[in-house]
Amino acid sequence: MDPEITSLAQSGGAALVTLMATDAWQAAREGLVHLWRRTQPQRAEAVTAELDAGQAEVLAATVADDQEVLSEVRAEWQGRLRRLLVARPEAATELRRLLDEIAPSASAADPAVTQRATASGHARVYQAGRDQHITER
Repeated sequence: MDPEITSLAQSGGAALVTLMATDAWQAAREGLVHLWRRTQPQRAEAVTAELDAGQAEVLAATVADDQEVLSEVRAEWQGRLRRLLVARPEAATELRRLLDEIAPSASAADPAVTQRATASGHARVYQAGRDQHITER
């Protein structure tokens, strides 16, 4: 398996699921439906229905804070995108372009990061959204 295809499918699936719960969803949906219509027109209607069903699942899971469902939907779309790219490698350029357009919308729509940790006894918890430097004395 081409690692570039795998990486693109993973980032695409993750961005897609993130966008499903934002105001930027319609633009992302339209872009993906267009991608499928161009590359696999016989699957476009089914993919449109799958996108709508996936969004409904993501919205319900977001309200319920159900990370397992969100992970499952993300994995489903990563697999669909990977299969599309394996069948039509030329779609990678269009998918990259679409992600470049929609990914900033996703981060602007919901910049919050949620982290949870539990410590007991003498335990310590260190969390960071990015780089973290700890100097203990």
